[in-house]
Amino acid sequence: MEKLKDRKAYLIGGGIASLASAAYLIRDGHIPGKNIVIFEESNDIGGSLDGKKSSNKSYILRGYRMFEKRVYTSTLDLMSFIPSLSNPRKTIKDEFFNFNRKDKVFDRCRLVENGARIKSIHLGLNWKDRADLTKIMMRSEASLGSSQIKDNFRPGFFKTNYWYEVCTTFAFQPWHSAAEFRRYLLRYLHDAPNINTLSRLVSTPYNQYDSIILPLLKWLKKQGVCFEKNSKIYDIDFKDKNVERIYYFKSLSRKEIVVDEKDYVFVTIGSMTANSSIGSMDSTPKLRGDIEGSWMLWKNIAKKQKNFGRPSVFGNNINKSKFESFTITFQDSELPNLIKKFTGNKKRHSGVITFKDSNWLLSMIVPHQPHFINQSKNLTVCWGYGLFPDKYGNYVKKKMSECTGREILAELFSHFGFKKNMERFIKKSICVPCMLPYATSQFLARKEGDRPQIIPEGSTNLAFIGQFCEIPEEITFTIEYSIRSAHIAVHSFLNLRHKLPPIYPGKKHIKVLYNVAKTMFR
Repeated sequence: MEKLKDRKAYLIGGGIASLASAAYLIRDGHIPGKNIVIFEESNDIGGSLDGKKSSNKSYILRGYRMFEKRVYTSTLDLMSFIPSLSNPRKTIKDEFFNFNRKDKVFDRCRLVENGARIKSIHLGLNWKDRADLTKIMMRSEASLGSSQIKDNFRPGFFKTNYWYEVCTTFAFQPWHSAAEFRRYLLRYLHDAPNINTLSRLVSTPYNQYDSIILPLLKWLKKQGVCFEKNSKIYDIDFKDKNVERIYYFKSLSRKEIVVDEKDYVFVTIGSMTANSSIGSMDSTPKLRGDIEGSWMLWKNIAKKQKNFGRPSVFGNNINKSKFESFTITFQDSELPNLIKKFTGNKKRHSGVITFKDSNWLLSMIVPHQPHFINQSKNLTVCWGYGLFPDKYGNYVKKKMSECTGREILAELFSHFGFKKNMERFIKKSICVPCMLPYATSQFLARKEGDRPQIIPEGSTNLAFIGQFCEIPEEITFTIEYSIRSAHIAVHSFLNLRHKLPPIYPGKKHIKVLYNVAKTMFR
């Protein structure tokens, strides 16, 4: 341990993967915080786990996440040693469990069609669908290769209630990776009976920035971790497979770091929120597909080593990876009360409400309020997204990508059947749209070698972390994937003996398999 105290760690990217890596280096490796540097291209730490108040009494969220206790084991491990902001004697894990004991999700309005909620418990699967689902789960990942989900199911499968529930919970598209879909089926196998109510899912007390990033940042700063903001890492030099130099821009000056072979370098490759663009009530977000930031860095270093993955597989097809999200801030309780009445939920908050017949395939979530620390009591913050932003709306005859926040509200309220008082409702709401060109890029069809190993073969000081490294059996597009990648990287570097939190083996439990079989016949 004495030798480790003299080593340094350079973490590229200010998202949850780097923050978790720093936390594990300190807790498990006993590396002093002052020896850890986190580089972030922007002025904000937290990566995709963001959330902030805007200047016009509204809020902005690029994404929204719910958790599952048996799936998010590394996440809960990280939360178990980070003190709560409100009560330092408790951890954010304590806070998380206390909150979810009092606030349980039970969605009575999972699917909406023709302006009314439908009985989404009926999944609509036929014998072939059941056989195909069983078959894809039994196949090996290697045998699926780079095939797409649609290559393994009949066209009618994508019109079933089951598909609408699954695709809008996890943001899957028919052209996404069949191998990735298989992983999700297996990881959430034990939750299959609850797919229509989402009753096994839990959430943080506030948005993930306030509930996870802020307390984690406070703890890391207390440990002495250095944060280099507005620092753009653009290239890395290697000696064999080890990092030798890091090149970056800071305040328009070109800088470099000479890395000792005994030091550690953690690189977050790719980003699901890169190039995101924010609109407003009266402006549309722009589609920005240029390669930059963590994508450009990955592209540059992948040219130098064959086993550093293939960024072009994930970053060169934004027409298949984009979706558009939106944040709504209601200025009083009238609309939240109307939505509660519409859904039949006992509380004003809800799980995912999906408008099955929406051309944009709109979904909306009303979280527990307040969703932000210090949020005004009269405000309600909601989040939603459309999986098909290039299709024309059912009511607003424009592509979602060409709509202002005002027009998105008009389309959404029309699906709810709130046409009578439309103008008044829009005046009492603020909608901020956000275009995300790489939102589901990690789901694009891929094969072995497209994602690099966390510790590339032959390297002793380089780790790839985040959403685009390879973790066997684990599911990407989750906080869990980023945190587990950090956990694995630290334990691999430091040769730690204690085990990582296990991946729940639901497929080996007879009761789980029995419940899945029953669910398929609903």
